[in-house]
Amino acid sequence: MKILTIPRPVCYGLTFKNRMIGSMVVLCINQGNSMAISTINGVETKAEHIRSVRGMLDWLRATGDLLETDVPVNPDLEITGVQKHLDGSFPILFKNVKGYPHLECVTNLFAKMDIIERLFGWSGPQERTRKLAHALTHPIPPVEVPSADAPCQETVITDALNVNKWVMAIRHTALESELTIGSGNSVVVGEYFHGGSHIGYNRMNARWGNVCTFQSAPGSHMWQIITEHYKDEKPIPLTMCFGLPPAATLIAGGGFDYVVLPRGGDELGVAGAVQGFPIRVVKAKTVDAWAVADCDLVLEGVLYPRDKRYETREAEEADTQGRFPFHPEWAGYMGKAYKAPTFHVTGITMRRSRKPIIYALGVHMLDCNNIDTTVRESAIFELCERLQPGIIQDVNIPYCMTDWGGCIIQVKKRNKIEEGWQRNFLAAILACNQGMRLAIAVDTDVDIYSMDDVMWTLTTRVNPHTDILNPIPGGIGQTFQPQERLTAGDKEWTASNTRFEGGMGIDATLPFGYEKDFQRPVYPIEKIDLGKWFASKDIERAKAQMRGWVESLARTGR
Repeated sequence: MKILTIPRPVCYGLTFKNRMIGSMVVLCINQGNSMAISTINGVETKAEHIRSVRGMLDWLRATGDLLETDVPVNPDLEITGVQKHLDGSFPILFKNVKGYPHLECVTNLFAKMDIIERLFGWSGPQERTRKLAHALTHPIPPVEVPSADAPCQETVITDALNVNKWVMAIRHTALESELTIGSGNSVVVGEYFHGGSHIGYNRMNARWGNVCTFQSAPGSHMWQIITEHYKDEKPIPLTMCFGLPPAATLIAGGGFDYVVLPRGGDELGVAGAVQGFPIRVVKAKTVDAWAVADCDLVLEGVLYPRDKRYETREAEEADTQGRFPFHPEWAGYMGKAYKAPTFHVTGITMRRSRKPIIYALGVHMLDCNNIDTTVRESAIFELCERLQPGIIQDVNIPYCMTDWGGCIIQVKKRNKIEEGWQRNFLAAILACNQGMRLAIAVDTDVDIYSMDDVMWTLTTRVNPHTDILNPIPGGIGQTFQPQERLTAGDKEWTASNTRFEGGMGIDATLPFGYEKDFQRPVYPIEKIDLGKWFASKDIERAKAQMRGWVESLARTGR
């Protein structure tokens, strides 16, 4: 995709206190609808379809990939209950949200990656990983637009800043005592991010009107910002953006990719590279910060790192961290309530021309998993390419490896000298992805998108004495994993009290030169046309009965 130009260009340059995001840039931004990015079932994907979440919903509606309802829905348990019933299925738009007549809610937006691949014009998961890896290293810097051209500032509110009145909070499970705002993306641009741009998820609970708890994962970019400015007299200005363009949403989920996308990197620029044209940003109205101009709603405010408060009343009354359930976590277990810094909202801005959309991100669902893993797969691919180009072929993080918990890499050894690089890759992946517990390396004859094929490989190709690695015991991990919480013993389950067991790398590749000893049978499926013997409807009916490993084996002929 190219930067779009038309006869009626509008040009902007973006400067942050005399420092540019990425390199100096003045770009001509397409204000029209003339260029199609791809065509799906006769429906063109144009720039306006990926410029905003509303545009994406219009495209989903046109392609028949959107479920929508006018029936009232309660953010307390009902939204996530519906989503879990349809986990991995079509995006869902709720037009009538109880308690929030001014909003609409979408969920399951990234639950089907084949839809996302069609939206961005990727042919499949392998091309997606490679194209995203290229975007990570070739950002298109964001551009500034004036407030008058920013949809997110059509309405500006500076008084009566009751966050829960304007922003929808949800409760995932009956185990939680309070609702969470988990769908906002923190945006930090400029000096607080060493001249770069950051975008990422942070859960909040607006317990005190305009004051919210603000949770950041230990080691994350926001954690780095908070740690660096922890003792500052001034709070940290930032925005929380809701209902973002799909490319920005995708990049926001890519946590702990920091060797490839370090502090000072241009994450908004990467989002621009993903969509093929710059993300537009606008100066906040009440703080010295920036917001994504094409998002739907923005909380402007300042973060007080040392003003720490409990995320729930239950935890506060017990004065205990890490014990009481609050907000499920990516590992597939219930999260816990902690003390967290506080975000003080100074202004709220939003769209007026159409109802703002809140993207309700249910945790430990395929929707959340795909956002968290897609960029990580590409970052792992890029990491291995930097260590030794040409060996890594593909990366997959299946749902059951739970977001940040593991990965499967596919390698191709071209000669005997390259034997062993797969182990360097495994050690580097486990070291650079904080808290990763399992990384597996396989050969190109293994379908990394079939867990049955991966399990067969582990069963038949792994020597338990020599092929299982534990490279970083005692390193830093993730307190969201109960297994690590156990290392705290009788102490509070916090990051400072837990220790990482080191993760496990499994080399399930064949020793170079022994390929024929492990040769898999390949049946002549390419020579067979089932239509010679059966009617199309009978073939379709028979194929529908196939489940599990046989689907992969039948597709490959193995």
